[in-house]
Amino acid sequence: MNKQNIPIKFFDFSPEISEIGDQIHDAIKRVISSGRYILGSEVSAFEKEFAQICSCKDAIGVASGTDALFLALKAFDVGPGDEVITVANTFAATALAIMYTGATPVFVDIEPHSYLINTLLIKEAITPKTKAILPVHLYGACADMDKIMEIATDHDLYVLEDACQAHGALYKNRPAGAIGHLAAFSFYPTKNLGAYGDGGMITTNDTDLYNKLVLLRNYGQKDRYSYNIPGYNSRLDEIQAAILRVKLKYLSAWLEKRQRISDLYDIGLTDINLVKTSIDNASTHAYHLYVISVEKRDELQAHLEDNGVETLIHYPVPLHKQKAFKKTKICGQLKQTELRSNQILSLPIYPWLKDEDVYYIIDCVKDFYS
Repeated sequence: MNKQNIPIKFFDFSPEISEIGDQIHDAIKRVISSGRYILGSEVSAFEKEFAQICSCKDAIGVASGTDALFLALKAFDVGPGDEVITVANTFAATALAIMYTGATPVFVDIEPHSYLINTLLIKEAITPKTKAILPVHLYGACADMDKIMEIATDHDLYVLEDACQAHGALYKNRPAGAIGHLAAFSFYPTKNLGAYGDGGMITTNDTDLYNKLVLLRNYGQKDRYSYNIPGYNSRLDEIQAAILRVKLKYLSAWLEKRQRISDLYDIGLTDINLVKTSIDNASTHAYHLYVISVEKRDELQAHLEDNGVETLIHYPVPLHKQKAFKKTKICGQLKQTELRSNQILSLPIYPWLKDEDVYYIIDCVKDFYS
């Protein structure tokens, strides 16, 4: 194996700019020329377009994925004394959004052969204080929503899909974001559909929740200076909406490229002694991240770095092991969560990653385990 002269970045924005930069610049100029920068025609058009690809009735643009989670929980009237069931192997925003409401995150373990919430453990975590279930569609794969919705119906609970990493993912041919009572998306720049700054979206088929969220994101005002409820300042910017409208047209094609790269990894790494993971709930993976579970993870990461391949770990320390989350609640033992946190490694995957770079990364992994 010959070492590459040019390092392989974990994510590279420059090819995207080369491909659609002119369209992005035109979209930004359109907004600037309009003189309308907050909650104008770009946001409303993007909301309709995004709701359509999610097979949802409505979508509400907000300032970030974190705000999408928080405001969705507020729409459920989650607050102090309530509990929300979720997982600890996720980005901090999932649990922080619960804590922002004054409620308590309740962590359950993940399935042995996936990174997703173990639906068999959810019932054990339900108490009279439970208000909602917050499954995370981690890395671009959907949690088992049919089972989750069944449990929620039986116990009169809300379901909020954390779809912040799942743009374009499907669960039994239904788009992520169309199954729970509400769903939260993030448009952080590195997401499958990313803004050039922060942004988020909430999707729903519930008209009452939609109407409430429209108030919550904009100070609680229905009309200017007329406040119906205590609300917040969390609005998707016109410029970001215009950028996202350009990129939305390419989402399907970019997803196909991600899935093709994942196929190359799957085939190339077949003979390596990886700790295998599988999604068996009929999800169509959107591959926001391509994550492997391996023995000697830290040594492999160092080997890849020495050979010019940048990798990341999503996420190295589960939330229940961190100081900020000491006042959360754990149901049972999180053995699988802790096991995976010591094994997972994210390999580069983005639409412009070249085949030869993927083959090189595969060769580097093989070389480490040979």
